[in-house]
Amino acid sequence: MKALVIAPQPFFTPRGTPFSVYHRALAMAEEGVEIDLLTYGRGADVDIPGVRVIRIPSLRLLGPVPIGPSVTKLCLDTVLVFRLLGLLASTRYDFVHAHEEAVFPCVLLRPIFRFRLLYDMHSSLPQQLKAFGFTESRIITWLFERLERLSLRRANAVITISPLLAEYAKHRMPDPSRHFLIENSLLDAVRLARSPDEDGGDSDTIDSSHSEAFARRVLDRVPDDASLVVYAGTFEVYQGLDILLPAFAEVLAQNPRAFLLMVGGTPDQVSRYQALAEEVGVDQRCLIEERVDQATAVRFEQRADVLVSPRSAGTNTPLKIYGHLASGKPLVATRVPSHTQVLSESVCFLADLDPHSLAEGIRNALEDEKRRRSVVEAAGALYKARYSRDAYHDKIRGVLSLLSS
Repeated sequence: MKALVIAPQPFFTPRGTPFSVYHRALAMAEEGVEIDLLTYGRGADVDIPGVRVIRIPSLRLLGPVPIGPSVTKLCLDTVLVFRLLGLLASTRYDFVHAHEEAVFPCVLLRPIFRFRLLYDMHSSLPQQLKAFGFTESRIITWLFERLERLSLRRANAVITISPLLAEYAKHRMPDPSRHFLIENSLLDAVRLARSPDEDGGDSDTIDSSHSEAFARRVLDRVPDDASLVVYAGTFEVYQGLDILLPAFAEVLAQNPRAFLLMVGGTPDQVSRYQALAEEVGVDQRCLIEERVDQATAVRFEQRADVLVSPRSAGTNTPLKIYGHLASGKPLVATRVPSHTQVLSESVCFLADLDPHSLAEGIRNALEDEKRRRSVVEAAGALYKARYSRDAYHDKIRGVLSLLSS
């Protein structure tokens, strides 16, 4: 089979790294699919046998590509559509695998070029417009809702990444048997095709030597006897860091050896949370750092005594949760749908959305050795049974079987 994968994202960069796209392409290529992967011009190329990465111009004058809907993404997506037209006109694809908003032009082009369509739905785009405050226009929101419904009806197969999103999609599909729930649970390290230096020193690409030196410098600032609590992820408001810092102040009051490491913010976000750390009195036992690549985040998590995910909103399970389940470290997570659709009290320490409850969860994870062992063992077993590489490939084979029938 020959497929065109369309990923409207920076590929591959530490800022907005599309691990899900990489792992989907990797799994399909390993199942024998020949893939052209069309994506933005930002970032370093990756090495996936059987996959040819095709880039649009980087258009750096537009500035960085932000998380969520934006004018920058709209401009890049417009260029992406023109490149898509050229590929469809020159190459016969058995199916087109469209991620997120890339499905909209594909739905319209499908009758002309007669390909089968796989919609990889990572979120509800109308809901994203509202969540990120991109527009207050009812007309634009209504248009996206109609396009989303059309995509769910017309696609030959639909992938979603979380149970709640799966239910949302299936209720809007005429044939729910065409739906596949495939969580972003693979932990395979990304293989770069060349070093950043070969790429002309692109600041968006991953420099492994720099990352390793940065990780050492940060960990050298953590006291050897510290009980280390690690948060690794974006610093967006919905991640709940405004709850985490006052919660850690409560932890520190009873456990002076506790130490908090937060990584993943922009410079402005880091400054904001450093100010909050000073305000709640934890700045001497807390490090707050900017965004890092996957390998560096894993290095920090390996040093951790406890991992924490204080997310306050959202319905999609963060990709990092699957890594946390397999990490061998106890996890403290808030009791919100994005967590509880995957996590339970048996595999982590769940906490309510307030500083006191989160502090209690962190203290228990640090001090209750029997429960720590229990949740770590159960988390590892859950990952192996439902989210491991074997389980992931079984689901991908189901998608490919439907598309080839």
